[in-house]
Amino acid sequence: MKAHVLGFPRIGADRELKKALEAYWTGKTSQADLELVGQELRARHWAQQAESGLDVVTVGDFAFYDQILSTSALLGVVPERFGPVTGEVDLDTQFRMARGRAPTGADTVAQEMTKWFDTNYHYLVPELTADQSFRIGSTRLFDEVREAQAQGHTAKVVLTGPLTYLWLGKCAGDEFQKLDLLPGLLPVYADILTQLAALGVEWVQIDEPILSLDLPVIWQAAFESVYNRLQRRDINILIANYYGPLADNLWLACHLPVAGLHIDVTRSGGEWQQVVDRLPEYKVLSLGVIDGRNIWRANLREKMALLKEAKARMGDRLWVGSSCSLQHVPVDLVREKALSSELRSWLSFAVQKLDEVAVLKAALQHPDDSHVIAALRGADLASASRKDAANWKNTAVQARVAALKAGDAERASPYAIRETRQAESLQLPALPTTTIGSFPQTAEIRQARALFKAGTLGASAYEAAMKAEIAYAVREQEELGLDVLVHGEAERNDMVEYFGEQLAGFAFTQHGWVQSYGSRCVKPPVIVGDVSRPQPMTVKWAEYAQSLTSRYMKGMLTGPVTILCWSFLRDDVPRETVALQLALAVRDEVCDLEAAGIRIIQIDEPAFREGLPLRKRDQADYWRWAVRAFRVSASGVKDATQIHTHMCYSEFNDCIAHIAAMDADVITIETARSAMELLRAFERFDYPNAIGPGVYDIHSPRVPTVEAMVHLLRVAASRIQTHRLWVNPDCGLKTRGWPETRDALAAMVGAARVVREQPLLTSVTGSDERADVQPVTSHHAGCCTVDEV
Repeated sequence: MKAHVLGFPRIGADRELKKALEAYWTGKTSQADLELVGQELRARHWAQQAESGLDVVTVGDFAFYDQILSTSALLGVVPERFGPVTGEVDLDTQFRMARGRAPTGADTVAQEMTKWFDTNYHYLVPELTADQSFRIGSTRLFDEVREAQAQGHTAKVVLTGPLTYLWLGKCAGDEFQKLDLLPGLLPVYADILTQLAALGVEWVQIDEPILSLDLPVIWQAAFESVYNRLQRRDINILIANYYGPLADNLWLACHLPVAGLHIDVTRSGGEWQQVVDRLPEYKVLSLGVIDGRNIWRANLREKMALLKEAKARMGDRLWVGSSCSLQHVPVDLVREKALSSELRSWLSFAVQKLDEVAVLKAALQHPDDSHVIAALRGADLASASRKDAANWKNTAVQARVAALKAGDAERASPYAIRETRQAESLQLPALPTTTIGSFPQTAEIRQARALFKAGTLGASAYEAAMKAEIAYAVREQEELGLDVLVHGEAERNDMVEYFGEQLAGFAFTQHGWVQSYGSRCVKPPVIVGDVSRPQPMTVKWAEYAQSLTSRYMKGMLTGPVTILCWSFLRDDVPRETVALQLALAVRDEVCDLEAAGIRIIQIDEPAFREGLPLRKRDQADYWRWAVRAFRVSASGVKDATQIHTHMCYSEFNDCIAHIAAMDADVITIETARSAMELLRAFERFDYPNAIGPGVYDIHSPRVPTVEAMVHLLRVAASRIQTHRLWVNPDCGLKTRGWPETRDALAAMVGAARVVREQPLLTSVTGSDERADVQPVTSHHAGCCTVDEV
């Protein structure tokens, strides 16, 4: 029997990796300095795993940017535009693949980045060609194994599986069957396993989380042939599935020719019992009973009951583990001194989860040990305390949700009528220009916020500083000639945390950072109890901004589904209940903004698709309540008030009908990096409402030309009726600087003017649609988060 985790957070308890990366990228430190930070973090994290009592430390989960990017480097998959790479795929090449630029090498278009399954982590999408070649392109994995062994650890290596890697990749150029690449890919995996075996590695965890998806038959069939080719006697393979049940892949997963199988018990219910029934007697079964995606302390007694039943049938072939990698939770709870002792007793971060895994194994083997008894008693007390905590319950909120009626999710009139009334009322030009909401969070803004939080800057002085920043943003937009303005969100630290801080039912950590991608970290709030809005959250800022201009000022809010998805969610009520509580809070704010004279209100939902369950059988119910929650938040206003929403970096093909069902008057979306390809879903569906396709990628410091944006607008106009088009960037501008922001928006306004004066006469198609597409360095963080110093 072994205790292990599938992976550990790589960023460091104090975000050391983030700071080291950004120092290196800006030329403040050397690559050797960066490598040293990586070595220190790995050593610390392996030591923490060993000291907690785990039997093996996980090697291969560390990455300087992203684990799939590291896998691409390991397999030698580097697109041609990053230059010929015949030897080691070095760090700067990987950074150029991720960001479009690095301290060395020429700038170019970065690889696409998208969501990792149904999490808020993002991975670099591998670009695969029909004649793709594979080779061992990096020795980092083997070097890290030696590193761990030199420190006295027993290493369990983790690899992304070949089928998951191909599934997550995209076809560069013409479409082809990605499974056709297996004959070239599998020998490289075999070579990797040979080298690991030569290093004395006993177990290799091969992650195949696509086993939690609805797989086509051809992909299901590929699993058996792939692992028949990879099976061997000198090393043990543990196939790891997580994020959902195996379902129709259960028999397949149980009978693969490997030494063991890991399953996510926290998201598959009682499926583990079926696995025990079907797993051959020679195989190890690793049960992921400690939740790797949420921060609540485990009810160890409940976990023990399950594990005892499994052990009675499996004996020492049973392993105890985390459900998935712990990269989705903060590093260490011990630093959270500001939380109440009661709330802190309910929580468990990555370091504490190591202890939970270890103590469960110890409880199975030595149930009478004093430390086991103490750990179980402590978990019991925490569970009882949380269940009985009345201060987080609000019966009025519960009653309000229960009283919701169908009409509460309906606007007064259908869109066709609202469109006419809004056109008559707002009198906007064709192709109206606007931005997504945020403007640069300058050093001055961050300093003022830090001083205010520290208590050294008074409330009135802080408010004056923020009003000055808002006034500056308004003047800049007026000078640029934008049609619909925003106040710039200077007062906001994060698009979720800002609202959570003003809503009842939330708690906040000081150091609860998790990696979103690369050097970007987020600090999700914790939804502990019933959610309500004690008082208006944004109205005074919107009123002040509107007082500075005669142009329309958008009210800016984060939608209920996004707040839900980007928080650590309470696990004692259904997600739907929390979403509707949040929807009512947002609805109240929307109505107050309208009453204050704000005629256009944006309710951002960039995480709308992220919350979608992985299995189709579960998706209809999600769409039902997610769409309802948005509509409840937006439906309290008059027909003449225009409701916008924003979504970024999502796939729309399989959810366009549900986006239409949200019934927002205007939706703004990311499309620049795909050269408007994402609009095809809206075109095919004949999306009925107005659309603002992003005409430039805000994640690149490069300023696009007027001609490039004119081209993209003409492509958009060839697919969507011009009278329904808005002109805007892809996302918010929080992470950019003012000079590049000013130049890019001037070009955008100029492009809109050109297309207004020279309407599209013929269809715009062909291979040139990607003309001057800018490099991508992130997924959605420009509109979502800024790390606080």
